[in-house]
Order: sequence, then structure tokens, then C-alpha cells
Amino acid sequence: MNRWTTCAAVAERRCIGIIRAASADEATSAGRALADGGVSIVEVAFTTPDAQTAISALRAACPSATVGAGTVLDAAAAFAAVRAGAQFLVSPLVAEDVLRTGHRYGVAVFPGASTPTEINAAMELGADAVKLFPAASLGIGYMRAVSAALPQVPFIPTGGITADDARQWLDAGALAVGVGGHLTSGDLAGIEERARELVRRLS
Repeated sequence: MNRWTTCAAVAERRCIGIIRAASADEATSAGRALADGGVSIVEVAFTTPDAQTAISALRAACPSATVGAGTVLDAAAAFAAVRAGAQFLVSPLVAEDVLRTGHRYGVAVFPGASTPTEINAAMELGADAVKLFPAASLGIGYMRAVSAALPQVPFIPTGGITADDARQWLDAGALAVGVGGHLTSGDLAGIEERARELVRRLS
């Protein structure tokens, strides 16, 4: 899968399930539960110990899923994620070396930004989409206002989004949403059930 097909998958499925876990094993189990529940685009945050192992394990266990790395802050982390099999990279900030590294190896990159200046800088550096972060703090109205001035930007709002308001972000023009703690906390049965509910609400 190249960066273009990854972006098409994100646009089609409209949700990225974000995993922050205490271990690679926990992240892998959570990712499998998400995929079983229908959330087939999964991001493993690099704040997870040995996140690379979880990414590789999820690629092997869930071949129909699209697996990426989150909280990628620099070129070293980006390269490690790509070597582990990450199909996209997400960062909480605009880091030129992350964009360059991801694109060098054909991987989609979604840098994080909040202000119009940061968002424009991300697009000028070749961002495949922009992670609007922290979305819940900024609000849907903020995204609408920025989109009116920068209609060319594909937004993936992330941070504080739940199943209750995910659809509203999409209806406001977001390409997709990133959903983390609301979706991936608790036991595996709960993760799978919340994934099914989120997919139902977004369909």
C-alpha cells in the first residue's frame, strides 16, 4: 500500500483508532479488538513501549487493516516506524523531517497543527492531511472557520472526539476523525463493542 491508497482508505473508512498502551502486547490486543469491531485503520502511538513490535504484529495479525504510527516526533522515529511496517505516520506537530522521511519511503504523513499558520506550513511541506489537534478544545466551529479560508486542507480532527460527536465533525467537512481514549480504554470486549458502535454511527 502506497501513500495514495492509504489516504484513499482513510477517506473511505473515515476513522482512525488511536492506541496508547503500556506495552506492545497490550497495543497489539487493542488493535485486534478494533479491527474485529470494524475500525480497520489503527494508529499505535510511539509513546507505547516498543511500539514498533506492536505495529509489526498488527500488520501480521490483521492483514486487511491499515496500521500506522502516532506521536512521531523526528526522523529517527519515522524511520523506525516505516521499518516496522507503518503505512502512515501521525505527529502532534509540524516536523519537516518526519514528512521528508515518510514520503521518501512512500508513506502518508499527517502532521498535527492548530493555527492557520501551522496548517498552511504543513500543507506547503506536502502533508497528505492535517491532524487538527487538540480538536475538542478548538471546536467544530473553529474547523469550519479555518476551512472557509483554507478549503484545500483535508482535516483529521483528533483529541477528545467520541462516538457522540464524531459524525458532526465529518458533517462539518473533516476527511476523517481520530478517536483515542474514548475508544481504546478498558477491556478488549469493550473496545470491540465501542468500535462497532462508532462504525455504526459513521455509516
